[in-house]
Amino acid sequence: MADDQLRAIVLEDDPDAALFMRIALERHGGMLVHAATTADELLATLRRAQHPYDVLVSDIQLPGRSGLEILPDVREIDPTLPIMIVTAYPTIGHAVVALRESADEFLVKPVTATQVVDRATELAHRARRERAASRQRVLAVGAHPDDVEIGVGATLAAHAAAGDELVILTLSGGAVGGSAAVRHDEALDAAAVVGARLVHLDFPDTRLDPADGLITAIEEVVAETTPDRVYTHSAHDRHQDHRAVNEAVQIAARTVPGVWLYQSPSASVAFAPQQFVDVDGFLEAKLRMLAAYSSQAHREYMQPDVVRATARYWSRFSPAREVEPLETLRASETLATAVRAAPAVDGQAGDLHGRAADPLGRTS
Repeated sequence: MADDQLRAIVLEDDPDAALFMRIALERHGGMLVHAATTADELLATLRRAQHPYDVLVSDIQLPGRSGLEILPDVREIDPTLPIMIVTAYPTIGHAVVALRESADEFLVKPVTATQVVDRATELAHRARRERAASRQRVLAVGAHPDDVEIGVGATLAAHAAAGDELVILTLSGGAVGGSAAVRHDEALDAAAVVGARLVHLDFPDTRLDPADGLITAIEEVVAETTPDRVYTHSAHDRHQDHRAVNEAVQIAARTVPGVWLYQSPSASVAFAPQQFVDVDGFLEAKLRMLAAYSSQAHREYMQPDVVRATARYWSRFSPAREVEPLETLRASETLATAVRAAPAVDGQAGDLHGRAADPLGRTS
């Protein structure tokens, strides 16, 4: 698929209508089209998506939940996704509900292929423009292969779903924990799950020192990527490399407006998160990232049940079911931003910008 190809998802249980939509959008609109026949299938597809869809074309009359009933769920998963309702059974009540739940278009069948394509394309391009305007550059820094994935794998998956640019910086080969070459290949596979670019350096495992080139190396990556936010180790950690990376990032990323600190398996009881990122729907991507590290599969903290249990434990501090915890080192914003979006109470799930629109704080 070309990077600039528009992506549509169609929710339609009637085979003939679904085929019509697919032909219209693929042949005449040049889009990549995915079709779902039930509301549950659609929502599951949206949650698993590594990259955001550009437009949803949905019928109303469906088996089980209707196309209107799931609009709040769609908005929760992806607030930026334009929704076009196309139905043969319109009523004033349907239109009112569609407007209330922020559907972007309401078309009544019969419709022509040109009508569908023109409106869907317009909505999709609008979504692309809005996402580009709000796209963030994210840098996640870890001492060893798998550190970032353990700490913020699901958060990175949420960033990827929002269309953000991701870079993972791993500072050592992790030779103490296994073959550095094998772990490098595993790190590449893990990064590919969320479409991140991997920068993998070769500082000596267990001997990382901020004063021995570590700060300079991180500064170079920060200068190249100009991130809007950085994730890295907490200082509240028993591993000397993790503490060294935390110290180095604090200096090297001093110009970055947002820096958050994640939990590692070696974190101490002093780890005290203030932000709890709602990662409902993104934990499976994290598990796929961790599964890439087959050489580390024997470690207890890599086990899926432990990962799920950890996410559920931290959810006790938020309304979400699955959470990744973060300490806030720095969360800068302009006064104008603060006025447009009132800051959230500490501990609100999924709000790193002071908004509650989605796990990463965007508004639609």
